[in-house]
Amino acid sequence: MNPFLTSPRWDAGPPEFWQPWQLRRLRDYLKHRVLPFSAHYRRIFTENGIHPEDIRSLADWSKVPFSSKADLTVSRELQREMVLLPNQSVLMREPSVILNALLHGKKHTKEKLEAEFRPVMLTSTTGRSSEPVSFLYTKHDLNNLETAGRRIMEVAHSDCDYRHVNVFPYAPHLGFWQAHYAGLGFGTFMLSTGGGKTLGTDGNILMIEKMNPDVIIGMPTFIYHVLRQAVEEKRSWPNLKRITLGGEKVPQGLRAKLRELCTQLGSPGAYIISTYAFTEAKMAWAECPTFLHEGVSGFHLYPDLGLVEIVDPKTGEPMPEGSPGEIVFTPLDARGTVVLRYRTGDVAGGGLTWETCPHCGRKCPRLLGPISRVSEVRTLNLDKVKGTLVDFNVLEHLLDDLRGLAAWQIELRKHHDDPLECDEVLLHVALEDKASEFTARDQIIRRFHEVTELTPNAIVFHPVSELRQMLGVGRLLKEEKLLDRRGHSKANHHALVA
Repeated sequence: MNPFLTSPRWDAGPPEFWQPWQLRRLRDYLKHRVLPFSAHYRRIFTENGIHPEDIRSLADWSKVPFSSKADLTVSRELQREMVLLPNQSVLMREPSVILNALLHGKKHTKEKLEAEFRPVMLTSTTGRSSEPVSFLYTKHDLNNLETAGRRIMEVAHSDCDYRHVNVFPYAPHLGFWQAHYAGLGFGTFMLSTGGGKTLGTDGNILMIEKMNPDVIIGMPTFIYHVLRQAVEEKRSWPNLKRITLGGEKVPQGLRAKLRELCTQLGSPGAYIISTYAFTEAKMAWAECPTFLHEGVSGFHLYPDLGLVEIVDPKTGEPMPEGSPGEIVFTPLDARGTVVLRYRTGDVAGGGLTWETCPHCGRKCPRLLGPISRVSEVRTLNLDKVKGTLVDFNVLEHLLDDLRGLAAWQIELRKHHDDPLECDEVLLHVALEDKASEFTARDQIIRRFHEVTELTPNAIVFHPVSELRQMLGVGRLLKEEKLLDRRGHSKANHHALVA
């Protein structure tokens, strides 16, 4: 890589500076790291007649074909072709490598190159909609993960003296490792409990009680049930300052419920902060702290580590700044497994903005939500005539925003379990202690009618403990809030609409 291609502070400088800088960095990255050492992208660029020096604008970059999860699930061989596997003879011709060898010797140069290219860790996709895909990290990537973690702490206004408890499950999952490296990068205390699968909800509560943390980090649904049970047990956690969430969407209604639970635990001033990440990025981004009435700040991106585009989910055409669209990601400094122009399947409702953050004053690009999944728009055969498109992102927000609901699960199934019959939607709910079933049923049906033509075939009420079991709280990496039981064929089980 060009040793003179240095970056400014990531959260300063106008887009007039950063956008040309990103293109220069991209060309350098492609020429010296991706195309020489990635068989897949070398073939893609050759087949399309694209050379890195041709990329002088985002319009030029948009001519490079997208990558997607489909590319990663074709075969293990193709996954391997997306790993940067260095050719020693090519590397030894690099001016920076030659200079390092002259100044520090061959042994030091070899160790440095091994730290840059040798895989030492992996994370994996969760495998809900397809087979899990592994992403390899080198020490170089772990340094970037640590950098991203430190920036998350800075954006979230954490403090080195705070005590942090990480309740993400022990797993090859980006959320857990990002939290771990955030503690290392920020130089602060971080206790990782392993989540519900390791200690259970009771064990996590006892550990939090013992540590008296300033910050709890983990999955929204799991943290919600931990806080709720702590309130039921009349615990007192007056030291909470932040609840930092990752791995799932965080609607405003859920934020309000979490903040209310913090208040009941004796921490009325705690901020509820969401992060956004996906396995393929190998890093996460955070919001800065805001109160509920202020709205959310958007996710603060790192322009020196990645290039984010917003495109039309149907056509793939670039969208103007501030327009909603699908998030497309390209790393600018990754090693190990690398994907270029990766279509995430996530839609940012507010698009991308380069405006200064009105809450913290940082000058970096921000993703504005709400962020929803394209795959959560599904076809339901509610009658024998035609399929109905239902956006379950909207229903999730609707249910999380309803007061009086302690937990919920949507179950999709076939009438009489007959694959030739119509689809049915069952809504399983658990209520807060003083909530009325009659009122809740009426409110749910009315709100469903307001936002969709769908009406649940049945609303089934459960005790909170029973619904926790159904959701897989503490047992699953991600709780099953949308359970599709309509069949086992891929075409039926995952009817995705792009």
